[in-house]
Amino acid sequence: MRSIARIAGFTLLALIGAAVALALHTWYGKPLSIDWFYARAFLQQWLDQPEYLTHLRILEPWGIRGHNARLTDRSIAHDEQAAARAAQSLETLESYDARGAITRAGGQARVNYEIARYHWRQQAAGGRWLYHDYQLEQMQGDHTELPTFIMQVHDIRDTTDAGHYLARLAAIPAFADQFIEGLRQREARGIRPPKFAVDKSVAQIEEFLAGDLLLEDFTEKISGLSDESQRRELRADAQRIIATAVVPAYRRILDYARSLAGRVTRNDGVWALPDGAAYYQYAIERHTTTTMTADEIHRLGLAEVARIGTAMDALLTAAGYTTGTRAEQLAALTSSPAQQYPADDSGRAAILRDYKAIIDEITLNLGEAFATLPQAKVVLQRVPAFSENGEASASYRPPALDGSRPGVFYVNLRDTRETPRFSMRTLAYHEANPGHHLQSAIAAELTGLPLFRNVLSFTAYAEGWALYAERLAWELGYQRNPLDNLGRLRDEMLRAARLVVDTGLHEKRWTRERAIDYMIAETGWPPSVVETEIERYLVWPGQALAYKVGMIKFLELRERAQATLGEEFDLREFHDVVLRNGEMPLAVLELVVDDWIAARVAPAP
Repeated sequence: MRSIARIAGFTLLALIGAAVALALHTWYGKPLSIDWFYARAFLQQWLDQPEYLTHLRILEPWGIRGHNARLTDRSIAHDEQAAARAAQSLETLESYDARGAITRAGGQARVNYEIARYHWRQQAAGGRWLYHDYQLEQMQGDHTELPTFIMQVHDIRDTTDAGHYLARLAAIPAFADQFIEGLRQREARGIRPPKFAVDKSVAQIEEFLAGDLLLEDFTEKISGLSDESQRRELRADAQRIIATAVVPAYRRILDYARSLAGRVTRNDGVWALPDGAAYYQYAIERHTTTTMTADEIHRLGLAEVARIGTAMDALLTAAGYTTGTRAEQLAALTSSPAQQYPADDSGRAAILRDYKAIIDEITLNLGEAFATLPQAKVVLQRVPAFSENGEASASYRPPALDGSRPGVFYVNLRDTRETPRFSMRTLAYHEANPGHHLQSAIAAELTGLPLFRNVLSFTAYAEGWALYAERLAWELGYQRNPLDNLGRLRDEMLRAARLVVDTGLHEKRWTRERAIDYMIAETGWPPSVVETEIERYLVWPGQALAYKVGMIKFLELRERAQATLGEEFDLREFHDVVLRNGEMPLAVLELVVDDWIAARVAPAP
């Protein structure tokens, strides 16, 4: 009996040892399965980004919350290590398909492989351009993104969450040191933001320091805790950390930003940076997921501007606007009493109510075009006041993967005059349903695929879908009012003009002022909005190209399917094919749709 027990003990120890060895090999070596590799590689990537993990909420259902007490390492060494790890992940991934078995097999195994390969190729290629971005910029610079993240994403459900919130506040001095060092490193390489970006960032930091946004947010979030004395103690801790850590850290950032403002004088595109032409081509490929050149995109933009302009002019004429230029006619329409909300808080509240009504209406009827609908809801929120002057008119944040947080449609209410009624339907369809929210929420809720398929994002797919959704809503009859349709065309014109001005600024060396004049003339958008748009393109080279390039691909693939399948074409089925695979590079999207078409026309066995 002792011999049997001894053998059993040794066997158990051997099994445990084997399991530990397998786990260590999977984590540090080349996993035996490519699916294990996907899980390992992406988990390692996400563990390195605690703020992103907080957003995803993939660990919280397992009771793991320690990452919520940390901020992402923004040091130079960390960024270089991340780029090196991406290159290593790409090499390991490609070793699984050295003989082409995965790509020949097709199906979801090939889609997984192609998406992951594209992701890591872009990450690895980005290693050359680690310092070409502008950390200090008015749209989504880290100086505004960090407090915005803490206020909008870090939830407090209990005292542990509250402690994690305080730990993140206490880590802000280290963040400030890394942020400033990153700016210094970029300056040393000749990478300086445009002057307007620095000036507006300085104003944002000054406004942040003038208020008590973090303390107000923390106080509100702990109000649900039952112990009053505990709430008082936590609030006192927050007040102390903000005064002794957060404020001094942001004052250091402000001092450096002010000094930088004295060293920047120009508002050029990235052509003025070292290796600017090569960097812009990288940015084009990264955001459009194509190999198009700046010249090709510029020509496409000019053609689209001409086409859409003709349709807009016809609607303006039919509405009785025949005097002056297109920009003057649109300005007259926009400023008319019928289109304007009161320029006060009552007007802002009315805008939010009307956006909600628009979203509720189309959400009730999505089933006519979509077989799959998400569980996650979308809510409306105002862009934080301290950052609204530098931000776009609207944005969207996807829901948490565990369903604990809805999707959020953020509305910029800095000036109600920038929200004419005829423009609201199109914006709501873009940001909420059937645009960003429908697409990203469906992706988040997909099952049976590797987790990275739920969360990876590709600009051309996401923004291309949202722009396609604007047109789809019109096709479904939700913009029957000709002025609402004019709003749709005006928004599409904005995306077409982006092709012209983004390439103009970064490749053809247009000035900021020339780009502003061009966009006002063609789109008729108010000068204040256009200025924000042009300054966005200057600090986010290539991003604005993704919308129209992506939309064109969605429409091209739909038309291909309709032409091939004829009466057998089903719009709901087509939307399932493109949405129930998560976000993809456009070439992979085309592969998926073509495979679906081929399967539908194949003769029955």
